[in-house]
Amino acid sequence: MERPAGVTIIAVLGLILAGVLALWGVMICLGGTMLSHMAYTRWGMVAGMGAMTVGAVLLGLAAAYAVASIGLLQLQNWARVLAILLTCVPLLFALLGLGDAAMHLRMMFFFGMFVRRVVVIAIDVWILVYLFQPQVRKAFGEGGA
Repeated sequence: MERPAGVTIIAVLGLILAGVLALWGVMICLGGTMLSHMAYTRWGMVAGMGAMTVGAVLLGLAAAYAVASIGLLQLQNWARVLAILLTCVPLLFALLGLGDAAMHLRMMFFFGMFVRRVVVIAIDVWILVYLFQPQVRKAFGEGGA
């Protein structure tokens, strides 16, 4: 079966996100290394190690998004499941942060956060709904509804 266009779009978005996360991860790791070498106090070392940990987590997420995206392009069902899981995490955080941003809408900064979270929620919901559609599940070899 031919790959649906929406799957290609989701995979390309995932590869772009993987690239951005990898770039952030490398930059944060380098910053943490510089911070730990420049700081002569114990807290500077702790801050540097914390930054290195955050950078490593971002690099791990980048790898997960890249693997899921490549699997989506090959119509692997495990990649569809992984993409669903990777979509639920930012959706959960955006939903949790929506209330906080909504309470402070009068400030321009928080208005921007609110709008960004609404856009993230809309995209994530679209991805989830799309990946659960019967014709998409059938393309991945899973028996649709």
